[in-house]
Amino acid sequence: MERIDSIGFGGMELEQGDGFRFGVDAILLAAFAAGETGGKGMRQKDLLNGVELGCGNGIVSLVVSHKIPTTRITGVEVQTEEAMRAKSNVRRNHLQERIEIVHSDILDFAQNQEKKPGSYDFVVTNPPYFKRGGAIPNNSSGKYIARHETSADLDGFLRVASQLLNRRGELFMVHRPDRLVDICAGMRKHHIEPKELQLVAPYPGKGANILLVHGICNGGAELRVLPTIYVRNENKEYSELIDQIYERGYSES
Repeated sequence: MERIDSIGFGGMELEQGDGFRFGVDAILLAAFAAGETGGKGMRQKDLLNGVELGCGNGIVSLVVSHKIPTTRITGVEVQTEEAMRAKSNVRRNHLQERIEIVHSDILDFAQNQEKKPGSYDFVVTNPPYFKRGGAIPNNSSGKYIARHETSADLDGFLRVASQLLNRRGELFMVHRPDRLVDICAGMRKHHIEPKELQLVAPYPGKGANILLVHGICNGGAELRVLPTIYVRNENKEYSELIDQIYERGYSES
């Protein structure tokens, strides 16, 4: 069953299905890329051409487009229903001139794109978190595909990002802390140097369950670990930073 949600960010609306719905990790990724979590964010301020690998219903591309108005984004999604939903969300929010959705496996997209390799300024991605073959049944469901490596694994996402980015292009990724070693090793393997890491925990005293990573193609070896983000405070209320990221309390135009 479809539903339409008002998600803020300048009055945006999002169509979602019954399967996989976006969570705080998607919004944190957009805010991380925009430099709202304490990191540098995207270094360039002029027109930026980017790709979202595995865009789902388009939530990250939509929020990035709001937070960084100079971006133009191509969202790539393998699931037919989610790609259609993403296209609908782009139209619903009148962003057809800034966001294009491509229904494709990311490996095929990298191989078949019309633009020359290395032509994008940034890649954002919220790839499947769980390793291939290490999960529950029902692997045909959209939720399973969104969460588990199927056609492309972590190394595939990093390889494609490296192929798409220009010489000093930037990668922004959200993943799980238990994949940190795989992520850093894979980034270096594909010539993307990890530059910033940031952990996200549900609340103080609880272990981190989200990892944000920023890398630069052909960057020098210098890693900055940013302060941990807490989604909720000691009273289990949303933290001030999360309210700022979601732009709660801001008037809509």
